[in-house]
Amino acid sequence: MASGSAGGGRGWTWGCPLGLSGQRGALVGSCCLLPRKPLVWLPARHHNSGLSLCRSRKIQIRNIPPHLQWEVLDGLLAQYGTVENVEQVNTDTETAVVNVTYATKEEAKVAIEKLSGHQLESYSFKVSYIPDEEVSSPPPPQRSRRGGHASREQGTSPGGSSQPKQLDFPLRMLVPTQFVGAIIGKEGLTIKNLTKQTQSKVDIHRKENAGAAEKPITIHATPEGCSEACRMILDIMQKEADETKSAEEIPLKILAHNSLVGRLIGKEGRNLKKIEQDTGTKITISPLQDLTIYNPERTITVKGSTEACSNAEVEIMKKLREAYENDIVAVNQQANLIPGLNLSALGIFSTGLSMLPSSVGARGAAAAAPYHPFALPEQEVVNLFIPTQAVGAIIGKKGQHIKQLARFAGASIKIAPAEGPDATERMVIITGPPEAQFKAQGRIFGKLKEENFFNPKEEVKLEAHIKVPSFAAGRVIGKGGKTVNELQNLTSAEVIVPRDQTPDENEEVIVKIIGHFFASQTAQRKIREIVQQVKQQEQKHAQGAPASQHSK
Repeated sequence: MASGSAGGGRGWTWGCPLGLSGQRGALVGSCCLLPRKPLVWLPARHHNSGLSLCRSRKIQIRNIPPHLQWEVLDGLLAQYGTVENVEQVNTDTETAVVNVTYATKEEAKVAIEKLSGHQLESYSFKVSYIPDEEVSSPPPPQRSRRGGHASREQGTSPGGSSQPKQLDFPLRMLVPTQFVGAIIGKEGLTIKNLTKQTQSKVDIHRKENAGAAEKPITIHATPEGCSEACRMILDIMQKEADETKSAEEIPLKILAHNSLVGRLIGKEGRNLKKIEQDTGTKITISPLQDLTIYNPERTITVKGSTEACSNAEVEIMKKLREAYENDIVAVNQQANLIPGLNLSALGIFSTGLSMLPSSVGARGAAAAAPYHPFALPEQEVVNLFIPTQAVGAIIGKKGQHIKQLARFAGASIKIAPAEGPDATERMVIITGPPEAQFKAQGRIFGKLKEENFFNPKEEVKLEAHIKVPSFAAGRVIGKGGKTVNELQNLTSAEVIVPRDQTPDENEEVIVKIIGHFFASQTAQRKIREIVQQVKQQEQKHAQGAPASQHSK
């Protein structure tokens, strides 16, 4: 294993999602799918693709270009079937290694045949089967060496009664390498005592990124347990610094996924300023420029006394957990609102959520049954407005990015001409079924964040337009605006139905939706749900018009 597990034994490390291993600058090759099971970092190994493994659904792909774009890898894997899971393998090589699980053994077989020797950016893929027992997953309860924590970390079965306990949100810290020995202690006694007192599992990733000045530590516990473990680690480091005559206070460094940081900062930095004022600390956050496609974490540095830093950690993690849980709710709503939506097959954008727990998959539609594409998928049209200066990034060199995006999402994506020389926004016209809309819009939101088209302190919020039949507009608004207000409260998106609109030639009017990705998606689905209900009621009253049952 690439990390020292302090939770008892050298067994399984309940590792972090792709791009979150803490390998600062050395993390290579990853693909993030949503949702996914908690990851275990696996040693890279060469598998024998003999007949004994030919019925496996799992394959390992080696020698992947280290700077491969997400869209390319996602699109490539999806060509051969439904991808259920992708896990990054811990390796010291420059190239990337991933383990891929397909929905069926036949799909895995085709992928091996097609991808073996596949040339990409002068790299030749090496592909082999993986035996079922080597696929990363938490160990069965009877083999767990972590006592009472097994049930919390194991709970991945659908319909479990202890669902909230599955929302494991670890505290991730960066500590100076010179203090790692003191944190572990002689024969591991210090860290064993720490985990026992705090009822936590602590992973010290000491072997990762050899020679680095700092090492990541991942703490799994209740919020109180994480905070207590953090406080004890700060005390240990400060004591060690005092003994070595180092007068400098040791700052607390917390790692947080970029998609959560905007909500930690708050509008105009208010949340962060309040935490600083309440705890007497100085807090800084690493710039977006430090992010890479394989490392979407920001470093939150807290300076102050040990007591002050500990208090700040409590407040910071409270905000991060809140944002994290809100996003999980939004993702689960997508599974419920889009019939047949296969969330586990959706590649998420590089700076989006790549850390969702198994509970999402267990409760989502993808867990209920294999995905079967719609026989006659309803084609939806969404007009998404992006900054004019971002058009080049969305199109890509010679149109490659927009082509890959359209192929990956299964949607038609076109960029409308500018309305004038001074236009600040351009309209992206996305046509496709619900799942394609989710994929395409998600990637566009992520690309804008990745390319820094938005201020580091703000979330990506875009305006989307969808058309609804004019006879349904009133129902979207509701009596006295009740429905639209409820929509806004539910989704956190701004929903506008202009009252003075003249219906177009198709007797449709525009509904405007403004918000971050999950808010916008949830609002779109809810509005289309309302429209569908209105249509069904109209059909019941429309005698002798069977064709209307197929209207959009």
